[in-house]
Amino acid sequence: MIRFAHPEYLYLLFALPLLLALMMIMNRAKNSAREKFASAGMFNRLAETYSSKKIFLKGTLMMFSLLFLAVALANPQVGARMEDVKQEGIDIFIALDVSRSMLAEDVKPNRLEKAKYEIRNLINRLAGDRVGLIVFSGEAYTQFPLTIDYSAANLFLDVIGVESVPNPGTAVGSAISQAMKSFNFEEPTTKVIIIITDGENNSGDAVDQAKEAAEKGVLIYTVGMGSPQGAPIPVYDAGGKQIDFKRDRSGNIVITKLDEATLQEISSIGKGKYYLSTNSQDELDAIYKDINALQKREIGTKQFTEFDDKFQYFLLAAILLLCWEIILSEKKSVWLAKHNPFSFLKKAEESL
Repeated sequence: MIRFAHPEYLYLLFALPLLLALMMIMNRAKNSAREKFASAGMFNRLAETYSSKKIFLKGTLMMFSLLFLAVALANPQVGARMEDVKQEGIDIFIALDVSRSMLAEDVKPNRLEKAKYEIRNLINRLAGDRVGLIVFSGEAYTQFPLTIDYSAANLFLDVIGVESVPNPGTAVGSAISQAMKSFNFEEPTTKVIIIITDGENNSGDAVDQAKEAAEKGVLIYTVGMGSPQGAPIPVYDAGGKQIDFKRDRSGNIVITKLDEATLQEISSIGKGKYYLSTNSQDELDAIYKDINALQKREIGTKQFTEFDDKFQYFLLAAILLLCWEIILSEKKSVWLAKHNPFSFLKKAEESL
């Protein structure tokens, strides 16, 4: 099995045809200037040692040197052996509230951005645990399923905003239900749901969903984003500039308040814990310590191929060809002219 550690360097190969075209143009211009200076016969007598074939050879050496250099930079690797590595971990689904109330700024910079920051930190701490993300507002959707590809998980997390779910509302129960559908209960892994929301559940029965999850052994942690006193919800224009606060039909500013009671009840049913988000604390760090202490079970095996670097061979070839091009003279080789077995044909041709 062959692969390139840095395949982006292979794009340099597209420059080779351009360099070849440039060399041909320069050579044509050189020949044109030479023809203006003297006829072919006169030039051959004036520059007896000049070799057009060596000029071509030097150009060829340069092209192949650059080709091998580009391949060396891409670092070709050959698979040496295959290994089966056992994976142990916990299945974690994070349910993130993306309703507009999460734009309130009683947690800095706002509830949603603080939640994303903590989720990113949690993902970066994981080692072997599978993580998935569900976004919910009036409905719940799986942003990405359970995975150990933490880099991809962070990429999906970056694009999340209040526009990720078109339906308004805060359906905590729907988020729990979506997570339950996404778990594979045939695998004997410990399963955890982390709900991050301001708790203003206004769609479905979250408590009933939590009870069903608890009956299947799923642990539920909740993180309350915001404050019980509440905060207004900013309204932004297309350019991202705040122009007002969300108002009700009477024109009064809407205050979104954290519903701690519901979140505490859900976490209690799910045999987890409830955490209140603050500006100075990373609540998911505390949850991670709890999760990390749980018994981890095997979640499968992963085939791992060990690769050996082979760039050094291409780099050596590039250096040797480049050195040859540098030391190669544009003049004819005197010793080759003396020992050329076909030199008599040239003399016979000149005598005619």
